[in-house]
Amino acid sequence: MTDIQIPPIQISAAFDSGNIEVLSVSGSEARLAIRKDRHSEFFQWFHFRVSGAKGRELVLRLTGLNAAAYPGGWTNYRACVSEDRQYWGRAETEWDQTADSGTLTIRYTPASDIAWFAYFAPYSIERHHDLVAEAAMADGVDYMCLGQSIEGQPIDCLEMGDGDRQVWLIARQHPGESMAEWWMEGALECLTDPADPVGRVLRSQCRLHVVPNCNPDGSCRGHLRTNAAGINLNREWAAPGIERSPEVLAIRNAMDASGLHFAMDIHGDEAIPAVFLAGFEGIPSLKPEQLEHFKRYKAILERRTADFQTKRGYPIASPGKGNVTMATSQLAERFGAVTMTLEMPFKDHDDLPCAKQGWSPERSKLLARDCLAALAEWLDD
Repeated sequence: MTDIQIPPIQISAAFDSGNIEVLSVSGSEARLAIRKDRHSEFFQWFHFRVSGAKGRELVLRLTGLNAAAYPGGWTNYRACVSEDRQYWGRAETEWDQTADSGTLTIRYTPASDIAWFAYFAPYSIERHHDLVAEAAMADGVDYMCLGQSIEGQPIDCLEMGDGDRQVWLIARQHPGESMAEWWMEGALECLTDPADPVGRVLRSQCRLHVVPNCNPDGSCRGHLRTNAAGINLNREWAAPGIERSPEVLAIRNAMDASGLHFAMDIHGDEAIPAVFLAGFEGIPSLKPEQLEHFKRYKAILERRTADFQTKRGYPIASPGKGNVTMATSQLAERFGAVTMTLEMPFKDHDDLPCAKQGWSPERSKLLARDCLAALAEWLDD
């Protein structure tokens, strides 16, 4: 009688937004590394699948993570896992900064033969195209291609509403922050639903311009923060160029053409386990009423949802020291508008934790409607 040899697991990231390098595999254990963004030193996003794993405890060690873009993001972080690519839960995860230059160990026993792991629930380019197509078919929605990415992908924009206030919503300047496009899915569901009172109010008072994915190249490539040229788009808003950042150039040109009264730039934060807003307090031309309008919006949103808070967030820039290469500050300075960056966590939400999912696609979508409801109330002032 011969011993039955159980084959080792197989690991692949050769798909949309995939990112992992396999260093070694032994049975159901693997030593892995995250690939850097192309032409960049940034890395933190991972997305890969493991097959041949049914009923076996997987031990997946992601190494070299002290050099990641945000090493503080690994503390108390749990990896996302799915077996059907629809529901994303969280796997047992341990961080040890002293092991192998910083090691994140993921343990999980799948019930099926294939499991997918990711830094956050991915939002694929195919789902993006489905989202755009469905929204474009809705009554009263106009589709605009604002331009093309470096690799020729369209910069999609969905426009709707009959009001005179110009509202811009943009997401995924940083492609690894996939919760931003889940937020956009929730926003478009609200805005295109003829029965939704929030959408109806906003469409009557505003012209809305929605860009669900500013960085499709980086999204496909499995990047954390940059486009195909290795450029961080959220540092290009003062002087975007066709060679480095055509995505920003196309969007900013469209904003110049339409005007802008309110803008929200949707992101995710690696380290802070909370939802918060970052503003434009340091811009050179800051007006007192502009700042008061921003504070009022924050107060409304905090009252409307327990998923938003104002105690934790980024340091506020000193007067005149705002970084106008970033979208929020540039647009506030350029248009005298109320603009903001919305940040959601990669980790759990410490104020309302969820053991099964942490912060999730579902909560990102719900938050979008709360943000839009807050905008509808804010417009009444």
